[in-house]
This record gives sequence, C-alpha cells and structure tokens, in this order.
Amino acid sequence: MNLESRIFGEIVKECDKLRLRYHAYHNNVHKEWVRNRKRIENPSPKEIKVPEYWESNRLYNPFYVRSNAKAIARSIARKIEAGVYVPVPPIEKLIQKSSGGYRTISIYQIPDAAVSRLFYERLLSKNKHRFSSFSYAYRNDRNVHFAIQDISLDIERDSRTFIAEFDFSDFFGSIRHDYLLDQLHVNGFAVSGEEEIVIKSFLKGRDKGIPQGTSISLFLANLVCWQLDKSLEKEGLRFARYADDTVIWSQDYTRICKSFELIEDFSKRVGVRINVGKSDGISLLSSEGMATEINAKNSFDFLGYSIGVGVCSIKKSAERRIKKQISYIFYRNLIQPVQVVPFGAFELDRNLLVAIMHVRRYMYGGLSRDDLNRYLGGRKRWLNFKGVMSFYPLVNNERQLKELDGWLLSVAFRSIRRRAALLGGYSTGFCSHPLYACGRSELLLHLNGNKVKREGGFELPSFFLMYKALKKGLLDAGIERVMHPESVKYDYME
Repeated sequence: MNLESRIFGEIVKECDKLRLRYHAYHNNVHKEWVRNRKRIENPSPKEIKVPEYWESNRLYNPFYVRSNAKAIARSIARKIEAGVYVPVPPIEKLIQKSSGGYRTISIYQIPDAAVSRLFYERLLSKNKHRFSSFSYAYRNDRNVHFAIQDISLDIERDSRTFIAEFDFSDFFGSIRHDYLLDQLHVNGFAVSGEEEIVIKSFLKGRDKGIPQGTSISLFLANLVCWQLDKSLEKEGLRFARYADDTVIWSQDYTRICKSFELIEDFSKRVGVRINVGKSDGISLLSSEGMATEINAKNSFDFLGYSIGVGVCSIKKSAERRIKKQISYIFYRNLIQPVQVVPFGAFELDRNLLVAIMHVRRYMYGGLSRDDLNRYLGGRKRWLNFKGVMSFYPLVNNERQLKELDGWLLSVAFRSIRRRAALLGGYSTGFCSHPLYACGRSELLLHLNGNKVKREGGFELPSFFLMYKALKKGLLDAGIERVMHPESVKYDYME
C-alpha cells in the first residue's frame, strides 16, 4: 500500500471516530433534554453546540474532511515525498490540572492528526522492542495496569523497601530539541529519512518541547527517556515509568540514592526540571505498624492507585472523584428542583428508581447484581466489564471497598430523607412509603427487596461485589480482558 493510500485510510479512521463522537454527543444531549422535561421544572432549552475550532477552519470538521479525504491525502502524500510537508500550526488549548496550573494541549487539523497517527504507528511497530520493559506509557504491548501489577507484586515480597518518587515539570513542553534529534540516530532506533522529516516538521515553530495532544509525540516522549531507563537498569534498580511519572524501588539504600543522581543528570541533559512539589524523593515503604529508623510511609500513589506492601487501593483523589459523581447522580434525580408527581404509599417512586439505576450503570457498566452473582457462582461464563471499577481491576483493599459500600448506603439514605423533607407536603405517599419511612439500618433490606417486573430495580450496587467479580475475571482471563476498554484514555495521572 503506497503512502497516499495509508494517509487516506488514517484520515477516514480519524473522521469516523470524530463523527461518531459528535453523533453520540448529539444523542446524549437530546436524551438528557427529554429526561429533564420529565424530571425538573423549567428545564433549559436544548442546545447543540459544535467545537469552536470547527469554525476556524473546515479541516477541523470531520464531515467536510471525510467528503474530501482522497484529495487531501493525495496533496499531503506529495508534500511528504517531496520533503516539504509542514503541519498547519495547531490551536493551543489550556486544560486546568487538578494539582494546579495548566496543561497546554495542541489540537491539529484532522489531516495532520492522521499523519501524526500514521507515523507514530510506523515508528512504534519498528522500535517497541528497543524500549525498556519498565516503560509502560504509549505502547500497544504495555498499559497502566501492567505497571501497577509489576510494582505491587515486586514490593509485596519484602516488608521494607526503599522508594524514590520523581515527577518532572512541564515534561512535554521543556524537552531540548538537540537532545531529542540526537536520539534518532543512536541506541539502535530504526528511523527513516522520511520519518525524520515528518518528526522535524511537527517540531517547527518551537524553541523547545514537543506538542502534547498528537500521536507522534507519544513515541518521542519514550525515545527521549530511553537513556534514563537504561541507566536505571544498569544500576540494578527496579522502576516503573509512565510518561514522566517515575517510581523506583530497591532493597539497597546506596542504589536508591544513586537513582537520584541519575534522575538529576537526565533532567539537566534533557532540559526538564524536577517538580519538587510533586516529587516525594526517597522514603522507606514498610508494612503498617512496623517501626522504622528513617522517614517511612505505608503506601505511595501511582497512576490512580495507592500501593502498599501487599495492599493495592484506589488513591484518595480518585476515590473522591467517584464519590462526587455518585453524590451528583442522587442530587440531580432526588433533590434538585423536580416536578412533583404524587404517588401512593405503595406505588413506585420513579425518580428514586432512575437514580439507583444510574449509579448502578456508573459502577457496573450495564451489568446487574444477578449477572455478577451468576458469574461468581459459575452459571455465567464471562462478563464485559465497563463500570468505573473496571478502571481499577487490581484493587485488593477489601476494607476500603466495604467502607465505600457503607458510604453509598449512607448517601442514599440522606438523599432519600432530604427528598422526603422537600416533597412530603405535596403527597402523603412520601411520608408513608416504606422506603421513606424506614431507618438507615433497614434501608438496604427495603431497597433490595423491591422488585421492578421481577428484577432488582432498586438494589443498591456494591463495590465489594464488583471487586470479587473482577478478581475472578483477572484469574480467568488476565488484565486486558477485565480492564475497561477505555483504560488507555483514562486520566490516571490527575
């Protein structure tokens, strides 16, 4: 297949992805508007928006680009073959980070994004065997869960381990171009003249750094870190690197101190500063309750997980994000000013049913309690895991999961009580309905005992039950079969 055909294929894939995303957005807006008309008073009018950069140039619009893909691919292929291809300067968008500050994302026109993707895949397919096995980001043979599993299994073998944690400031935006371009010709990487021209074209207009938000930069980020990875390996250090997030561990204090020297030397040569505020430096990881003679901790955070000796948990910021989403679901369905629809003492509160179904979909991803129980009991061969817990398939902190189940029951109880207080004056059904009249300790029994068409419509989902199903799936089929299909796009670093 010649270059023009490959570029055409990538443009079509990119356009189809963006068109499906826009259609899904359109459908979701309409469905939400229909639900709001039934649920709340004076809902906002339906408003369908398009990304503002679509209006700046037609080559951002996937519908236009798809209809002209052949001509666009022909033009770009000729420019690349002549060595004069240069992508159109991207739109720069600032994304606020949860840790403070902003991240600059480069949004390229669709044809340029397609070229970037094509050359990223070409470069990765030829060179992925050259990367360190401890480098987990931006590869099709590694992922975030492989990193977490390797770390946790290695650390649980010892009750005490020295840990070094490092993070870089503005890693993508600070890389020196002379260092990056030198790496193209050393260390055994296979980079053709055509590929080098395309790489340089995406660096034009910048004094330093690589654009964040385009595919080819993912390969370049790993390329830049190759020397660091190899130097850590030569020192006999165990580590896991995911983009610019790095954790290093060893039983030898001298070696772990050497890692700091290697990181500092890499920082100076590449031009990327160490983020002192987010780098915890060297500490001793030990089992909970064990006495230590130096600065010690029982766990450390890495990529959405909190890892300790033999314990893997959802990190606190990710846990807060999950709680916030569930709380919002209860608020918008039960407390936000709603249309009052009176019902009798033994009739169905549709809003409560909808709230619990939304929470269940968020946690289970379309599965039911019955699906999980049948799978655990061997009466169902396989499940497709898509809920929020499938972003954390390696969590094994049963205490945390049971506490989350208790929190879920508590927030459901408080929301139901608040709804009864707000709407009780409109209908006696709110005061006398069993779900609204019972105490917190009886609520779970009442919810699980209420069936809708013989199915458990009111059943509260359970973090612990989902964990048990994921654990079985992990043993039966491995990480890649149980992790969420969108795991590679999930922002574990926020």
